[in-house]
Amino acid sequence: MQYRRLGNTGLKVSEISLGSWLTYGGYVEEQRATSSIDKAYELGINFFDTANVYMRGEAEKVVGKALSKYDRSSYVLATKVFGKMGDGPNDEGLSRKHIMEQCHASLKRLGTDYIDIYYCHRYHKETPLEETLRGLDDLVRQGKVLYVGVSEWTPEQITEAVHLADKKLLDRIVVNQPNYSMLQRYIEKEIIPVSEKHGIGQVVFSPLAQGVLTGKYKKGEAAPEGSRAAQENLGDLYGVLNDKNLDKVENLKQIAEKESLTLSQLAIAWILRKPNVASALVGASRPEQLEENVKASGVKLSEDTLQQIEEILAD
Repeated sequence: MQYRRLGNTGLKVSEISLGSWLTYGGYVEEQRATSSIDKAYELGINFFDTANVYMRGEAEKVVGKALSKYDRSSYVLATKVFGKMGDGPNDEGLSRKHIMEQCHASLKRLGTDYIDIYYCHRYHKETPLEETLRGLDDLVRQGKVLYVGVSEWTPEQITEAVHLADKKLLDRIVVNQPNYSMLQRYIEKEIIPVSEKHGIGQVVFSPLAQGVLTGKYKKGEAAPEGSRAAQENLGDLYGVLNDKNLDKVENLKQIAEKESLTLSQLAIAWILRKPNVASALVGASRPEQLEENVKASGVKLSEDTLQQIEEILAD
């Protein structure tokens, strides 16, 4: 396993990290989830990601319990705040009240004294940005949070947050968590340049495009039983599962075979070609999936291979 600095910080995270969205706390039974976390740790993954809204806190409990056997200083733990956690008017968003209450609730569910990275899961237009940043800054000063991040914020929102933090002498955003894969490339145009300018690293989710870049979905065939696309309301996997992308997948398979890689490994190595990407966040319902994915760490694709991939993706 290779490790990279997170943005301009001194924090080093594994190039492959383990998430818990659509996996732990309900979708995958606890024993399998724990086995996957144990396998990740064994393979050198030191970066574990969850969120308070994943199964309304249940994922945090599973992750915290599984990691409790390990030295707290040996891993980096991230969770998030923003989503709806109750029926009250203040049970969502990025107000000082919600941030403080949810941080304390997450710490309790995770069974830890501090969170390494605390993300604003989305941008909240109803809360003044300064209120949000001051709440986060207070948590950092209290030692309950070490680093602050955002997820799915626009370039303008990130820029405003950086400038306001500098002006008010508040703790800066150091990491962004966007959707990024061969089939979802919107961050390349503005997000990455803005982040590089301000020392913000990327920890990308869905690097395998919800499993489409594993090659398990075939044109004209039903989704495999037990796969995400077979789950209710996830049929098109948020728009990435379509015939055009499946054609690209078939062509990418040929590139992977030439490189002696699986399609998943090729997809992750392609993401890690970007220096601004600190880590690719994968999900795993079985330990063996991690054994395959971690082999992408350290893989360097040649310029010729990258050009061939670009031609396929641009088709």
